[in-house]
Amino acid sequence: MIKKLILADSRGYADHGWLKSSHSFSFASYYNPDQMNFGALRVLNDDWVAPSMGFGTHGHRDMEIISIPLSGDLKHRDNMGNETVICSGDIQVMSAGSGVEHSEMNASESEPVAFLQIWIFPKVKNVTPRYDQITVKVEDSTNRWQQILSPNREDEGVWIHQDAFMHLNHLDSQSSTTYTLKNATNGVYLFVIEGEVSVEGEPLGRRDAIGITEAAKITLSAQTNAKLLAIEVPMA
Repeated sequence: MIKKLILADSRGYADHGWLKSSHSFSFASYYNPDQMNFGALRVLNDDWVAPSMGFGTHGHRDMEIISIPLSGDLKHRDNMGNETVICSGDIQVMSAGSGVEHSEMNASESEPVAFLQIWIFPKVKNVTPRYDQITVKVEDSTNRWQQILSPNREDEGVWIHQDAFMHLNHLDSQSSTTYTLKNATNGVYLFVIEGEVSVEGEPLGRRDAIGITEAAKITLSAQTNAKLLAIEVPMA
């Protein structure tokens, strides 16, 4: 087992006034040659956006983009004809493929929105762009790993063009759990959204993360109530 800690205060940080963003990996003006990606996981941004502000229309291609709102509401619009609001409890996915233009704006005029923006390299390029959105229930991830993303259209959660998986877990204080990888050659990036946990003996707090490779499963325990995100991706 190989472990790499990425503590919350070691991430890149950008403050644009209307946008405050912490970058787990090199992004925009933040460059760290030791933190370019974790296998197929290219971006994990922890974003805060002021009321009525956001990302105007811009383009992407050949990337799987996942947004997970943590608080507030995010208004999405794209050139595929989708116009929707994603809220806390929703999971949004967009396969940029051959090219897509979209905007993501805070839907509220009075409250900020906080969300995780995740990019995963696809295993095939130039696919037809697509959009999907689902709502998950907290009770379905209470003390269990709820799958929210996979490579399979028929599976639980949304799907992407990559052999990757994402799971949420709301772990009660003093509880323990094991995450078993779908593919032992993959790596798993465990991100602590809230709370304090111990992962394979490593203490982690709010917004800390650990990347683990060369392991078939990982064990962890919660010192407080915790909200966890596991991102399993190919490393090659």
